[in-house]
Amino acid sequence: MPIRVKRVYEAAAKGDGKRYLVDRMWPRGIKKEAVSIEAWLKELGPSTELRKWFGHDPARWAEFKKRYFKELEAKQELWRPICSAARKRTVTLVYSARDEVHNQAVALREFLEMR
Repeated sequence: MPIRVKRVYEAAAKGDGKRYLVDRMWPRGIKKEAVSIEAWLKELGPSTELRKWFGHDPARWAEFKKRYFKELEAKQELWRPICSAARKRTVTLVYSARDEVHNQAVALREFLEMR
């Protein structure tokens, strides 16, 4: 089954399957009860240091993914359930970044698809 990515500001859709928020910080301007998610997996987000270093700079994208993947390797207990869910149904990784190409959800999807 596919792993999708979607901004938290977009409405949930039936085809999203299980939705997981993968931001370390709660999205601005969104009430918790207004978000349709299975779980908020904030520990799957990049570390504060890595997030600040990256700053959504596309020139740092390749290095960001390399460092983020290294962080994720140490958190198998957090991402393995997503892989299991994705084998059975569609999973959507929800994020708040404005950049729809260079963000942790896109990187996390790539990481998970390699598993």
